[in-house]
Amino acid sequence: MNRRTAPSAPGDALATALAAEYAAIYAYGPIGVRLNDADRRAARAAEAAHRSRRDALVLQLSAAGGTVPGDQAGYALPFPITDRASALRLAVQVEERTGAFWRAALPVTTGADRTRALNALTDCAVRATRWRRSAGATPLTVPFPGRPT
Repeated sequence: MNRRTAPSAPGDALATALAAEYAAIYAYGPIGVRLNDADRRAARAAEAAHRSRRDALVLQLSAAGGTVPGDQAGYALPFPITDRASALRLAVQVEERTGAFWRAALPVTTGADRTRALNALTDCAVRATRWRRSAGATPLTVPFPGRPT
């Protein structure tokens, strides 16, 4: 997924966000196995939220006759997940990156699609903040969620 090429049409933006949702769902598998009980429950809830958003996007894009990108068999993680600290670091990164794709959808969407994109960006930003808090990272928040650093 390339964040440098901003989608120019609503359908393209939503398809790109769908691809990000696929990757987020995949990442929560290795994340969850390295977490304790409370964090593991939060990881399951995060994965469920991404699955729900994925399912809604697949239905919407299919109904509109748009291209529905397929899920990949696997995704390369940016670093090995060997312990709780690396799992939490990846959880933050997953939410930040997924939020970036939803942020990219904002300027090219309107109405319900724009509301969906904004809600998704907000959800990702809140989850990233919660993961930072669990990790003891500071600052807990970023000034412009989804904005490339």
